Amino acid sequence: MKQEDRGQEATLELEPAAAAVMAGDRIDSLREFATDLAARGEELGLIGPLELPRLWTRHLLNSAVLAPLLREGGRVADIGTGGGMPGLVLGILRPDVEFFLVEPMERRCLWLNEQIERLGLTNTHVKRGRAEEFHGAFEADQITARAVTALKKLVPLTVPLLREGGELLFLKGTSIDAEIEAAQKTLKKHKVRDIEVIELGADLLSESTRVFRAKVGIHG
Repeated sequence: MKQEDRGQEATLELEPAAAAVMAGDRIDSLREFATDLAARGEELGLIGPLELPRLWTRHLLNSAVLAPLLREGGRVADIGTGGGMPGLVLGILRPDVEFFLVEPMERRCLWLNEQIERLGLTNTHVKRGRAEEFHGAFEADQITARAVTALKKLVPLTVPLLREGGELLFLKGTSIDAEIEAAQKTLKKHKVRDIEVIELGADLLSESTRVFRAKVGIHG
């Protein structure tokens, strides 16, 4: 690869106009997070070497689209938070919601705690471990996840963390319909209902975000 090509790939994406629209008065905190993620994300293994030119659209705003779907005053568990997407982004944008960021890797947890302290996020807490280690430890109103695993595996890991009538909000790709079909028995076993795939952000971003949305349990 040519030197100039490497330099081009390393150029941080300019902040899209949609960022300020989506973040509102939280935009400064989101910018601070973006700056640090761009500076240290690859070194810490949080983002790949080719992600800087699409950091805002593919990662930050792709996560931010979930913010309007979160229940006011609720508790959200974000599974496999990694570098903070979507959980930490949502923690920035929704200070009225309590977030548990579930992440097994120590270096990522250290990063997340550092960001939480630096940004003054009193609503956001890191839980080091795998989702199944916290079954029975706490309950959430909603669960988010991004690029973790297929529904067939993700549902059994996450449903035990939900309150009755809680909601799953999973950021998914183009194969989501096939995932739903492959997970039919699992979805039925765990009482997952009112399933829908919604597309968010089409009016603000160049590419919309697919979200698997469903409730869990018998009652609403």
